[in-house]
Amino acid sequence: MSEVEATLHAYRTKLADGGNSSPFLNPIPEAGGRYEKPIATAHDEGLPIIDLSAFLDPCSSQEARQITAQAINAACINYGFFYLTGHGIPTSLLDEVISLARDFFALPLEEKNKIKRFDAGGPEGGDGARGYQGLGENFTGGLQDMQEAIDWYRDWPTDKKDPNDSAHGSVKTLQGPNLWPEQPSTLKPVYLNYITRVQHVGAALVHAMGAALHLSAPSPTAHASTEDDHIFARNCNASFWIMRMIGYPPLASPHDQFSCGAHTDYGCVTLLHTDATPGALHVQLKDGTWLPADPIPGAFVVNIGDMIERWTNGLWKSTMHRVIHRGDRYRVSVPFFYEPNFDAVVKPLSKCVERTGGKEIHGGSTYGEHLLTKVFSNFYYSKRTDW
Repeated sequence: MSEVEATLHAYRTKLADGGNSSPFLNPIPEAGGRYEKPIATAHDEGLPIIDLSAFLDPCSSQEARQITAQAINAACINYGFFYLTGHGIPTSLLDEVISLARDFFALPLEEKNKIKRFDAGGPEGGDGARGYQGLGENFTGGLQDMQEAIDWYRDWPTDKKDPNDSAHGSVKTLQGPNLWPEQPSTLKPVYLNYITRVQHVGAALVHAMGAALHLSAPSPTAHASTEDDHIFARNCNASFWIMRMIGYPPLASPHDQFSCGAHTDYGCVTLLHTDATPGALHVQLKDGTWLPADPIPGAFVVNIGDMIERWTNGLWKSTMHRVIHRGDRYRVSVPFFYEPNFDAVVKPLSKCVERTGGKEIHGGSTYGEHLLTKVFSNFYYSKRTDW
């Protein structure tokens, strides 16, 4: 049994009662051989496993937090992906989230279409983003994805809504209400509880990521653009989060078809919860090879998005990944995208610019501007994009 297999075996024994912490995790360059040959190690042993509990426990030691931060830095530099444990969300809730998703996707199409996504500006009152999308409606890189899904977003602030947007057909992109299915009847309350829990994890994670960059200690007079350990946390304190509930039927074609085409995520960090299906999610390593990121029970698969790459000036790169599901069973996943605030200005941090050669990779913009360009390209059409 390899070291990683032994770690996973020990970790899995702790999961039944929601105990997500393990003393065997958090690989760092100074300990073990993973980062001597990171690509070869990933192919042999999988992605690194990081325990976040030190940043969720207010009584944890500074040493424990430093080890976690070092492990995050190494994982983000070498892979842009890792498994996350120690998050405190019980496996019973994680299992229920997947079970309810599977129940929804098993419903007749007529029932699912009761919460169908419609274009912003159309007579149906859709906002172009929220709601159910049928098979093949979503596109990645201009190619049709073989998936169906529901998309939910943080509620649009009431005080920022256009007062003229009260009639059907006048809703701007992203500014409509979330659409929840009538069946299963328990899906909405369970998912709202899950959203609250996973936002807490996201906040702790971006705090740890700020610490991983060795920025200055936070100051009581800090503002949104102050480049200290809390810069990510401050700029995500009203995270414009996104959650997707995705169903993937097995692909029928043996070639040239994707469940979800190769892409990077466009926000901050993704916390992916999925069923036990192996061999579907693939992560592109730095040498161009693809690594299966098979699920570990009770752990999130985490990857950094385009906004983190921009903030770090490419020190941490948003990693290409794809889904090709050719298994026998219908696959379900529920990614949660913990994003910056809609109005957060994201530009390269000065210390990261220094560490990467002194030239900024981007002049900076708000996350909302970046998000809107992505939403408009997810579907081939949108009728109301005026801001």
